[in-house]
Amino acid sequence: MKVTQHIENAKGKPLFSFEIVPPQKGSNINELYANIDPLMEFKPPFIDVTTSREEYVYIEKNGLFDRRITRMRPGTVGICASIQYKYKVDAIPHVLCGGFTKEETEYLLVDCQYLNIDNLVALRGDPMKGEKYFEPTKGGNAYAVDLVRQIKEMNAGRFLHDTLPMQNAPDFCVGVAGYPEKHIEAPSLDADLKRLKEKVDAGADYIVTQMFFDNQRYFKFVEAARAIGITVPIIPGIKPVAVKRHLQLLPQVFWLDMPQDLIHAIEQAKDNAAVRQIGVEFAIQQSKELMEYGVPCLHYYSMGKSDNIQQIASQLF
Repeated sequence: MKVTQHIENAKGKPLFSFEIVPPQKGSNINELYANIDPLMEFKPPFIDVTTSREEYVYIEKNGLFDRRITRMRPGTVGICASIQYKYKVDAIPHVLCGGFTKEETEYLLVDCQYLNIDNLVALRGDPMKGEKYFEPTKGGNAYAVDLVRQIKEMNAGRFLHDTLPMQNAPDFCVGVAGYPEKHIEAPSLDADLKRLKEKVDAGADYIVTQMFFDNQRYFKFVEAARAIGITVPIIPGIKPVAVKRHLQLLPQVFWLDMPQDLIHAIEQAKDNAAVRQIGVEFAIQQSKELMEYGVPCLHYYSMGKSDNIQQIASQLF
């Protein structure tokens, strides 16, 4: 079922969903299931699965280093198929521009269609590890809006090169990212909202925001988006703080602000266990306010661990 249909069927009641990261290759997938299992009691209608960028590794050979490209966390589409089979919920793969040609993207879309995956999140992706700026893959999509257009072209029954007639076109529901505090590369929030409007005009069906800690930023973002004609659902993304290092790491990586009361509480915490509990309590209050506002869904970034998400959800759903 499409995410938009899940939202419509909920009739105004906020849904619960979360995002997981594939395990490193060579790891046991049962570890992933062990983190999903405790969250299933809250009946998530869908689960997102991230896709990692490729990266360089250096292999020593006879005293010299040979540079190769690899993916440390492959298997996104396979994990989605497994989740749908095991848990009977929709699984949503993140589809990236970076690291894929348009042809490779088309093959991935065909796989998703055959596996009855109805939803996708279309993302540009980050720069490769060790590189400062994003560089489009040769022959690939440069921006998320281009990826949305490719997916919608396939929905309309058109392959890239019209090599074959499409007798059974898919009908993917497409999510895109939104940034309440603007994308790190955007010159302004207004400019970033224009890019978001382009993605919606290209056919995006819903928006999931980057994490934020100040709900007022989300409220103003939604208001500004509606003012320029964006009418699709805007799902807030929530990340519970889990360790003290997040005070430096999250603002640096995601270009966001954290409320002073949260900063102070974390600074006063005696250890990371205390920080994790602070993060849980803050996220509960943040979530309650968002639910009162009438958000369509609360989407939690689990980063591979679910105990804190379970604590939060138990107070809300």
